[in-house]
Amino acid sequence: MPTKMTGARLFGQILKAYGVTHLFFMDAVLRRALAEMEDTGIHRILGHSEKAVAYMADGYARVSGRPGVVLAQSVGAANLAAGMQDPYLGHSPVVAFTGRHINTMQYRNAYQEIDHQQLFSAVTKTHMKVEALEQIQLLMRQAFREATTGTPRPVHLDMAGYAGDAITPLIGEFDVAADEAHTRFPAFRPAPDSTAVLRAAAAIKASMRPVIVADRGATISDAGAAIAKLAEKIQAPVVATPDAKAILTENHPLFFGTMGLYGRSDGNHIVSEADLVIYCGSNTSDHTTGVYKMPKDGTPIIQIDIDPIEIGRNYSNVIGVHADVRTAVDALMVSAEGARRDAWLAAARAHAAAWAAEAEKYRSSDAVPMNPGRLCKELTELLPKDAILFADTGFAALWTNTMVYFNHPAQRYFRAAGSLGWAFPAALGGKCGAPDKPVVCFTGDGGFYYHLPELETARRRKIKTVTIVNNNRALAQGLKNLTISYGNTPAPNRMDECYEFTDTDFAQIARSFGCMGLVVEKPADFKKAFEQAMASQLPAVIDCRTEFAAQAPMPWMPA
Repeated sequence: MPTKMTGARLFGQILKAYGVTHLFFMDAVLRRALAEMEDTGIHRILGHSEKAVAYMADGYARVSGRPGVVLAQSVGAANLAAGMQDPYLGHSPVVAFTGRHINTMQYRNAYQEIDHQQLFSAVTKTHMKVEALEQIQLLMRQAFREATTGTPRPVHLDMAGYAGDAITPLIGEFDVAADEAHTRFPAFRPAPDSTAVLRAAAAIKASMRPVIVADRGATISDAGAAIAKLAEKIQAPVVATPDAKAILTENHPLFFGTMGLYGRSDGNHIVSEADLVIYCGSNTSDHTTGVYKMPKDGTPIIQIDIDPIEIGRNYSNVIGVHADVRTAVDALMVSAEGARRDAWLAAARAHAAAWAAEAEKYRSSDAVPMNPGRLCKELTELLPKDAILFADTGFAALWTNTMVYFNHPAQRYFRAAGSLGWAFPAALGGKCGAPDKPVVCFTGDGGFYYHLPELETARRRKIKTVTIVNNNRALAQGLKNLTISYGNTPAPNRMDECYEFTDTDFAQIARSFGCMGLVVEKPADFKKAFEQAMASQLPAVIDCRTEFAAQAPMPWMPA
């Protein structure tokens, strides 16, 4: 039955109907709506920058399986748009709201106003202007619909009024309703065409060296169990991109870790030697394929994706299966014939053994200052069985996705889609999305510097995470190419200006924000510090003093 209410009340009631538990925002925006949320149970998380709250909403969405919601006023729209890049690239459904001056103020040099549509067009699925009271429910429902269907991605709603409150005081009669399917993602699980499934099954039967590559779409679809069953039936090794690192446990006999530019050598060897590649939810990006060298062009491919535009984008000779990944793998499991591929699996295990021996040189190092690989080994042994690990981009992603081993099926892994500094605020959002799970962030000093003020947010809102800072006093990933670039410039020179930082005590900074701060200088001391951090009720930072600019080992790549 329709109820009389203000637009502000309607806004809050719609979010409640869609199951939103946390809203992330920067003042000043939609203050009337924020006030009307008092009785909804929605937690309003005020942050310190638009990018940080965008990453919080992104982390919340990836962990919870529900859309994340973020708000910013008109002048913050450019910063918020910059924060949409990672959820866009990471296939995360974030619904972003901004304020904008009303129509009569447009094109008149209104205070702090620029065209928001151009800002958001590259990093959202759609941009919509909310200009009338009646549009609030219509367009909010459309926003959740677009964010959660097909490839999940952000959407943007521009609310009338500099702070978004031009129409929220108006009163109307509304029957608040939510589309249940769009309270989560994937919203729908379309089944594959049976002919495509039979073609794929025939290709598997004809192959001698098939490999299953799990990517981001497999994680979104929660296809791990289905992939394991198919792999066991057809005796195919499984490798994953960093975005599907936790798709199977490290100790699963058919799982051979990660592959790609940020992956492991064994995974890359296996994909390069395969005579059939089964992509599960992959857009076959340059990172995944080693700049389109893995597999070799002409290798038969089965590509399963919910977005038909991705099928065959970068490779020919593709059997396309347009469907939800889990649903399609289940169907393929029924149609594919079982087989023994002992020689192929033996070759895969040989590659894995060679890589593990190389990795242990880093993981078992007792060096002081510490090697980051040793941190990864310690973390492997200490991570709770249901922990969620967030990693930044760059070396933080390389170290963790190759050398932190997940041996428990409930452990999960999320890494930045490209934005340095993403991991810490994203972990805070992830904790909001899964308050009963232990959440750990792994970042470098370069990444942690981005959003240090959010320590105050974590302390104020009691968002308990543990942040491990690989403190090597540098943007270490830049050292290799800088050294090449400086090849003809004799020492002494000022190359240090391009990548070195001063010594910083992140533990002391954490304590100044009222959080727990611990310093680890020796590998043997990490266990005690991590256990203290996990036991504390405070957000915790472990400042790990590691080898200056330590270089993560790069994987083997085909020529």
